[in-house]
Amino acid sequence: MVATETKQQPKVLEAVIIRFVGDSGDGMQLTGTQFSDTSAMFGNDIATFPNYPAEIRAPQGSLYGVSGFQIHIGSVEISTPGDEVDLLVAMNPAGLKTNLHAVKPGHTIIVDTDAFTKKNLEKAEYESNPLENGSLENYRIIEVAMTSLTKEALKDVRGLDSKSIIRSKNMFALGMVYWMYNRSTDHTIDFFKNKFKSKPLIVEANTKVLNTGFYFAETLELIPNAYTIAPAKMAPGTYRIIMGNTATAWGFLAAAEKTGLELYIGSYPITPASDIFDELVKHMHFGVKTLQAEDEIGAITSAIGASFAGNLAITMTSGPGLALKGEALGLAMIIEMPLVIVNVQRGGPSTGLPTKTEQSDLLQALYGRNGESPVIVIAASTPANCFDFSYEAAKLTIEHMTPVILLSDGYIANGSAPWKIKTVADMPEIKTNFLKKADENWHPYDRDEHTLARKWTIPGTEGLEHRVGGLEKDRVSGNVSYIPENHEYMTKIRAEKIKRVQNYIPDQTTEFADSGDLLVIGWGGTYGSLYTAIKELNEEGYTNIGLAHFNYINPLPKNTADVLKRFKKIIVCELNTGQFASVLNINFNGFEFLQHNKVQGLPFGNKELIQKFKRLLK
Repeated sequence: MVATETKQQPKVLEAVIIRFVGDSGDGMQLTGTQFSDTSAMFGNDIATFPNYPAEIRAPQGSLYGVSGFQIHIGSVEISTPGDEVDLLVAMNPAGLKTNLHAVKPGHTIIVDTDAFTKKNLEKAEYESNPLENGSLENYRIIEVAMTSLTKEALKDVRGLDSKSIIRSKNMFALGMVYWMYNRSTDHTIDFFKNKFKSKPLIVEANTKVLNTGFYFAETLELIPNAYTIAPAKMAPGTYRIIMGNTATAWGFLAAAEKTGLELYIGSYPITPASDIFDELVKHMHFGVKTLQAEDEIGAITSAIGASFAGNLAITMTSGPGLALKGEALGLAMIIEMPLVIVNVQRGGPSTGLPTKTEQSDLLQALYGRNGESPVIVIAASTPANCFDFSYEAAKLTIEHMTPVILLSDGYIANGSAPWKIKTVADMPEIKTNFLKKADENWHPYDRDEHTLARKWTIPGTEGLEHRVGGLEKDRVSGNVSYIPENHEYMTKIRAEKIKRVQNYIPDQTTEFADSGDLLVIGWGGTYGSLYTAIKELNEEGYTNIGLAHFNYINPLPKNTADVLKRFKKIIVCELNTGQFASVLNINFNGFEFLQHNKVQGLPFGNKELIQKFKRLLK
């Protein structure tokens, strides 16, 4: 009898967490994005977390110059990029040193041994080579001379310089990971053909290295079997993988289409918000008008002018830029014009941590203007629902004739997730507030009896001429008024207008438990982390814990107090030192708001949340 070798089937996994790390020039963001997109095409649920240095090109091999991209894919529901990783791909010693703590014991690390030179080890502050000193014995280490193998794969490709050849090594790593997780290389090869169609040598080189890495992995005894992750079960529909910033831009496009208004964005580049502007520039064929202003002040004032002329006007920024926009935001508030300000929060203060995430601009959004200057403040909570809340911001600003601040953050803005594509017909109606013809009783600050919003009147319309400006207005005519009682009246009526928005936003809901021992409160981009932790606790039998995640910050939903009453303990979790907890304390006397805060430029970890909640439940 002749024995025959039987090929084992790939091991089926529910989910896997992979992190690619290397120098900022090693192409880790592209590598991670390609793996994400391919997995999305396969039907997996996905969450991603790009993490890169603030410097455009940080010193090569330095610890603070490490760029990373983490992907969590699964056949089950995925809400966060995850904590500990199953596979780390480290292209240099610095990447290994700064990310080793995140690898689960016994799991896999792939390293490019060519990068572990004496010089690079010194830059990473290693006293000895970790591949040789036994410090990695708790992990499965796959040592691959990626740089050398990349050069060998491309030795017959004529016309490529040495730098271009070495830069292709990230595709070798990607090819290996594709084989390990039973992914096809087809999507990435098609990407090469489209992206570099005018550079056939680049297409050839990257395709060749990708395939070389794929087949090299097949020969390794350390990887005896490929793994596979089945497609996730999702609601029927057409999906695409989308970044939070892209979703934000598309939500505004949908609002402009729904209302028939022209969309105007006046902005100044700032990390991590610039992608919103860049995305809208691509869609000028939809009538989008864009202005890259000379500074943040010019950006917002141009948007106010566009709004006065009848456009759906937006401006986007991050924390330092919001500070600069504060005076002009007060102008839009006092003349009562629609305007959306998107603030993609980052680590602060000042320049702070421009590529890291934080939620420390909440009080600035609420109170960061001179005088009594209330505006609507809402927050997106996932990469996908950035679409819904930018649309909602447009709806609220138009229907209530007041500025809206939409808060996002670097975590969800740069992260990506599957998004079920919607049509404009599916979106809620937006009622424009235009007055096209005056009657003899018209006054500029006549108000709707329900919303208190004034009419939107376009300059140049006969009979609707009126004054606007930063000085206080007469309650009826809009002319300048210094009468003390009038100023007090106008201050109170503008505040009441914001409060009445409560009648037009949904009630606050809870997930998991409607009442019980512990209510976890979050807002904005922490949703995925909080949801995942409580879901895990729920599956362990902790059914007395609920989640109330807030998207509407000013005004708060009408039933907020009723939700708070139903739980014995309340903890507010946020990526700052307790700003939303302070807001709740101001608004709701008689409740004790415990806090769990993190200010590290990183999202909450699953383990830290679970441990905290368990201690409170005990």
